[in-house]
Amino acid sequence: MEPRVERYLGTLVEESLAVLSDEFVGAYAGGSVALDAYQPGRSDIDVALLCRSSLPAAVKDRLVQRLRHEVLECPARGLELVVYRHDLARSATADPGFEMELNTGAHMEFRVTLRPGDRPAEDGLFWYGLDRSVLHQSGLALVGPRAAEAFAEPGPADLRDLVATSLRWWIARTPSGPRPADGAEDAVLGACRALVRVRSGRWLSKVDAGRQLLRGGDVPPDLIQQSIAARAGGPPPGGARARQFQRHVLREITGSPR
Repeated sequence: MEPRVERYLGTLVEESLAVLSDEFVGAYAGGSVALDAYQPGRSDIDVALLCRSSLPAAVKDRLVQRLRHEVLECPARGLELVVYRHDLARSATADPGFEMELNTGAHMEFRVTLRPGDRPAEDGLFWYGLDRSVLHQSGLALVGPRAAEAFAEPGPADLRDLVATSLRWWIARTPSGPRPADGAEDAVLGACRALVRVRSGRWLSKVDAGRQLLRGGDVPPDLIQQSIAARAGGPPPGGARARQFQRHVLREITGSPR
């Protein structure tokens, strides 16, 4: 782990414990840090906190004030923090179910969401079940029980539905024209990760998933290779090709012709 990230996570745990006190159960790094794919300047830092019971609004506010970027400087693009009750995290539900969510960073829009019903539906409610699945498999326990014990992933049918919903969300936001499109590489590699998860039962980083599919030989190699190169600063693929590939992956995952 990058030393700056390690120090930041250590301080984040200290601040969270100071606020939550006896309510604190554990803290876990997810996302790119957990999947050994953190990319300075591009990646976020994803953290899940576990608490024993529902948090009062005043406690949520204190946590936000202690962890926001202006107070605790995030060394990444930004921090995506989600707080769950311990029983919810172990329940295998596909529902968002979070106590609160904080997005904060130098290159991230500041946002606090205090309950799932306050999150705009167009921003996606599928992320949380998917994130808990990643945490169950690969979460890095900063403090607390092992991630595999602290988090349960949704059942196979629910997980497949969440993956399909995430693909539809990405498709709707990927430009349809032939020109290179900002973010198209993430759309392509996100589809790779979804396909690898459904086929193999394992979460990989986006780039590792793309490379695994390349070895299998059943994906358009130039599109995947360009998307991987774009993560390192190369030009992104065209939106139309990205959408075409996403739709192909969605058809395989759902078994539907559309």
